[in-house]
Amino acid sequence: MPKNYDVIIIGGGAAGLMAASVCAKRGKETLLLEANKNLGKKILISGGGRCNFTNLFASNDNFLCQNPHFFKSALKRYSPYEFLDLVESYGIEYVEKAAGQLFCKTSAREIVNMLESECKKYNAEIILNCSAQRISKDGETFSVTTATDTYESKNLILATGGLPIAQIGGNDFGLKIAKEFGLSITSVEPALVPYKLSESLLKKTSLLSGVALPVRIFNDKISFNEDLLFTHKGLSGPAILQISLYWNAGESVSIDFLPSIEIDNLMSYRRSHPKRSIDTFLKNNLPKKFVEYWCKRESLSLTDNLADYSNESLTKIITDLKSFTVTPPGTEGYRKAEVMRGGVSTDELSSKTLESKKVQGLYFIGEVVDVTGQLGGFNFQWAWASAHAAGLSIT
Repeated sequence: MPKNYDVIIIGGGAAGLMAASVCAKRGKETLLLEANKNLGKKILISGGGRCNFTNLFASNDNFLCQNPHFFKSALKRYSPYEFLDLVESYGIEYVEKAAGQLFCKTSAREIVNMLESECKKYNAEIILNCSAQRISKDGETFSVTTATDTYESKNLILATGGLPIAQIGGNDFGLKIAKEFGLSITSVEPALVPYKLSESLLKKTSLLSGVALPVRIFNDKISFNEDLLFTHKGLSGPAILQISLYWNAGESVSIDFLPSIEIDNLMSYRRSHPKRSIDTFLKNNLPKKFVEYWCKRESLSLTDNLADYSNESLTKIITDLKSFTVTPPGTEGYRKAEVMRGGVSTDELSSKTLESKKVQGLYFIGEVVDVTGQLGGFNFQWAWASAHAAGLSIT
């Protein structure tokens, strides 16, 4: 006879572990099923193995969703500081890199261990190497069938993540279950992902592989001041990952390679150094390799004195560097994407509890939901907040 629980949670990542700990702490008989042999695989590889576990400055502007109001309730009810309190209670040392971005000082393993300890402290049952193969509902009871057993519960939480990084378990299981229960799905795409470049452009930029520089990257929706990295496949770095969240196939993005320089800076430099060349000025503000590439691309003379250039010519040089436009033919896909954009439509879920409006007792949390954060710890904060909201509502 199947064992019955108050709640079954499928997925032992960030959202699943958080939900299990919240449910168990409230005295609910809780079962967590994880398909991998280890918990929190995505946590472990995030942030270069040190996990950017939250952002102290998380606000509504850091999240993308077809319903821009949906995520506000959960985020308001569980702030970054509340998760930080939990981290500090375990004595985990952390560092703040960029403004608000908190990373483990030593290892992301500490976050996984903390969440697992919270689950065990309150007697949540965890089963590893256990894939749900079929889910059904009869009356008020969900049945979850695995290769060896069937488990039942009144409530079911899907914390299955999304499609990125299949090698550590990324899949569309949660999306399939949502469809089976009649819930709609928004279009899904890889996000926070590097761009590919066209073959013709890549041939010219290949020598720049490994070169990084600060830029302002923008489109008609948003702009970011972050670092850009040239790679052997195209463009990466925080600037590219950020803008990719707001990009659709066929669209262009613009890059300002001189975000802190204006034409007046060059004019002033010419007055002080009229006999110097344009590449000397550029090398004071840009990596040498990039300047060599750009001067060749634009056929800029390396021997002419700045005094020989007209104001119009110098203005064009700076303008071109501040508004370089590229139309990527695509991204590097889910293999390199940090998150999935889109997912279970928020029209189908309660913003307060993350419960399905159609199927009582069915919840979706974390990445599988159509809520995606920018780079910088925001997606983990959504995982904690959405899991907390669902966990508190389990009856």
